[in-house]
Amino acid sequence: MKKMKELLDQTSDELRALFQDLSKEIFEHKNEISTTRKIDKPHLVSSKKRTRARILTILNQRKEKL
Repeated sequence: MKKMKELLDQTSDELRALFQDLSKEIFEHKNEISTTRKIDKPHLVSSKKRTRARILTILNQRKEKL
């Protein structure tokens, strides 16, 4: 999980790339949960969702869209 200060130091392009990566990882975790009904580290899904929300907040503050 990245802190807000770490995310603020990154450029918008880096944030967009990180957002895409996080979305892909969340999708993969959800697929794993739906197929096997269990996951090794379920807390990672929620922490990645929070980081993704932080990225969206920063991009919206900068008035930039994905």
